[in-house]
Amino acid sequence: MHNIIKPKVTLVGAGPGDPDLLTLKAVKALAEANVVLYDALANDEILAHAPKNAIKIFVGKKIGNHAYTQDQINQLIVDNALTYGNVVRLKGGDPFIFGRGSEEIEFIESFEIPTAVVPGISSVVAVPASQGISITKRGVSESFWAITGTTSDRKLSSDVALAAQSSATVVILMGMHKLPQIIDLFQKENKGNLPVAIIQNGTTSEEKVGVGTVNSILEVVKQKKLSSPAIIVLGEVVRESNKLKGFYEEFLSKEIAR
Repeated sequence: MHNIIKPKVTLVGAGPGDPDLLTLKAVKALAEANVVLYDALANDEILAHAPKNAIKIFVGKKIGNHAYTQDQINQLIVDNALTYGNVVRLKGGDPFIFGRGSEEIEFIESFEIPTAVVPGISSVVAVPASQGISITKRGVSESFWAITGTTSDRKLSSDVALAAQSSATVVILMGMHKLPQIIDLFQKENKGNLPVAIIQNGTTSEEKVGVGTVNSILEVVKQKKLSSPAIIVLGEVVRESNKLKGFYEEFLSKEIAR
């Protein structure tokens, strides 16, 4: 007698890049997968937690190279669940923070396939932390904005202009190609001296960091050849980082010397 296939989809957050920052729940979900559909942001070491004979399908989007549209990904998830049963949809960071996870869940549930979500450690918090940047800090920052640099219509989110007016820490994901526009908005608010950190491939062995102020960061990016995927952190908390303190003391003494 054939085993009856019980379709199920688990959306799993793969965390910010370091394979050790995977949750135990994610490891358990992967261990039970018949199929894993994974994004560009999910590390190979993370895929090793799935059974050897599980089918592994790359469905990631890299800039300029969209392997699949979102509609095709949604359909692939459902087809694989109906054919093979237990599907893990592995997404970088957390599936519900700029990961389009809720769209996937809605589509899957329309087929009456049961779903579960395993939250991931978001790069919004983990990547600044890897550089000693506490995105909230008593007496310095009472809140933070997490903003995507690219909205669905490829424009810079209008929230950036609002965030620039606040005293909150601002963390921008997927914003590198919009950096000049972002800087411009902060300069309009007279925040030229606000500290900025840009962290590329955060929490991984390829991590690269550039630090400066709103006025100097574009030059720093050029010098250090920083590019995507990177996280942009703007706020006084950047200056407070134990790892970056030395840089700021040196930088400010130069500024004063001018």
